[in-house]
Amino acid sequence: MELTDDIMYEAAVRKDSSFEGVFFTAVKTTGIFCRPTCTARKPKRENVEFFANSKDAVLKGYRPCKVCSPLEKLNETPDFIKEILRELSEDPSLKFKDYDLVKRGIEPSKMRRWFLKNHGITFQAYQRMFRINTAFKKIKEGESITTTAFDSGYESLSGFNDSFKSVFGVSPKNSKTQNIIDLKRIETPLGTMFACAVKEGICLLEFTDRKMLETEFKTLAKALNASIIQGENEHFSVLESQLNEYFKGKRKTFSVPVFSSGTDFQNQVWKALIEIPYGEVRSYKEQSDAIKKPEAVRAVANANGMNKISILIPCHRVIGSNGELTGYGGGLWRKQWLLELEKKNL
Repeated sequence: MELTDDIMYEAAVRKDSSFEGVFFTAVKTTGIFCRPTCTARKPKRENVEFFANSKDAVLKGYRPCKVCSPLEKLNETPDFIKEILRELSEDPSLKFKDYDLVKRGIEPSKMRRWFLKNHGITFQAYQRMFRINTAFKKIKEGESITTTAFDSGYESLSGFNDSFKSVFGVSPKNSKTQNIIDLKRIETPLGTMFACAVKEGICLLEFTDRKMLETEFKTLAKALNASIIQGENEHFSVLESQLNEYFKGKRKTFSVPVFSSGTDFQNQVWKALIEIPYGEVRSYKEQSDAIKKPEAVRAVANANGMNKISILIPCHRVIGSNGELTGYGGGLWRKQWLLELEKKNL
């Protein structure tokens, strides 16, 4: 489908997030350019022109909108929050209170809104979850509950027990059968992603604006009988490093381990996806032939859509039999971007 000015204007009127990164709207009467999802009032059609990237809009003399900040990466974590998260990662027992934020020039309400929007919990709740995650792992490794509680920054054993039970539903001493899935936000040139990992490897990698994300979280937690909690994992640093190399065109395969939870058929389909070479594409028919089930084209397409580990399991390399791009959980614009990246660096 050709991306005409009329289609782009209608997408901007609808604030259609699937067009994020595809184009920018610029208003001739104000001299301002915006994302297609900007919440500011939409101008008349005759006053709008479109650009494929923000650089061209700036060169034409347009200023970035203060409402939608088109020069910032989509859903990117602000630098001041990155710094605080880095400190928490190094010492999970830290407790940032409103007073500490104010001393850094950070408005507590701004911090709270960002975490509610991007994590679904307040900053204080995030800190508690991060501490509990670390404590859980220490107890699993054999450390005493009392030592773990105080090393994690809790002032009383009862307070630690209450926090632990609120997350896992059981007390620390009864948590041997509990499991945990670590969760982290990762920044990429295509927007922010959520990564989940267990000891065996990466079990989820999705863009944070994916509509099915909540359902995927619930399915994953149920399949692994685990709680998904913000925390560090040995696989995250490898994942971030290899993703960075991939987006720079310097990596064509991934060695970070993946742990895909699904049926035998789904895992068979996902394994076939990994075997599609970098820079190449397959149709759903070719993919079903590859797993020796030529009659299962629709089932293969459905299994592709259930893939929870984007890029590492490259479902973006599957297209329609007519050569057109088909559905992609991260948005067709991202699928096109990934295919063009691989083609350019083949």
